[in-house]
Amino acid sequence: MSLPELSWQFAYARLGWALVLAALVAGVLELLLARTQPQRWRLPRKPLAAIAFLSLAWMALPGEASPAWHLGLAFQSPSALLACLCAASLLARWHGVARSRPLLPLRLAAALAAAGTLLYLDAFGLLAHGYYHAGFGAGAALLAVLLAAACAACIVRGRARAQAGALLGAILLFSGARLPTGNLWDALLDPLLWAWALSTLGLAGLRVVQRRGVGGHQPIEPQLPAMQAGGTEPFSSLKESS
Repeated sequence: MSLPELSWQFAYARLGWALVLAALVAGVLELLLARTQPQRWRLPRKPLAAIAFLSLAWMALPGEASPAWHLGLAFQSPSALLACLCAASLLARWHGVARSRPLLPLRLAAALAAAGTLLYLDAFGLLAHGYYHAGFGAGAALLAVLLAAACAACIVRGRARAQAGALLGAILLFSGARLPTGNLWDALLDPLLWAWALSTLGLAGLRVVQRRGVGGHQPIEPQLPAMQAGGTEPFSSLKESS
């Protein structure tokens, strides 16, 4: 088990949280811009560069003046995959690429949600199979190689390049510098990314339920009694006979 240098961990935590903050602020501003000015959905480059610079400068402040210090107490450092996904979103906005697909597709969200559930149940002692500690072993290195090969194949074939590139970048950070903690699971998952995956699956399930409810609900027309010939009301012959 090899751990990254402590100075690298500090530098990575500040850079990672800066990417997360910049992507979050840019996403919120872009959403507000799209609602107020639909014809100008794209965030201009100068504000985007200013957001990235200010986020990096704020996170780089020393000691408790940096938000990264407080975030580290609660979440340690963001996973390499989360940082790379945020970097991919910023890069797409910089080039003005309109994403027709979500940055976190359902398949990736399902895989992250399932892996996170197993890891957190194991960490809480409800499973106690040592899944987290396996991220330090040789099996984790083999899994990283297989994932890197799969990501390279997706990039060459042009399938989900942004997600494959982010995952490949996370694996390279883990393989080359052992960031963020030397554990493969910390490079691929963190509580924020797990919550993102769960919310993505929850919203997708809610949309499916709403579509089924709208499609399956058909107004029931009142069934009026059939009229007899001659325009008389039903059972009128019984009334007359009585």
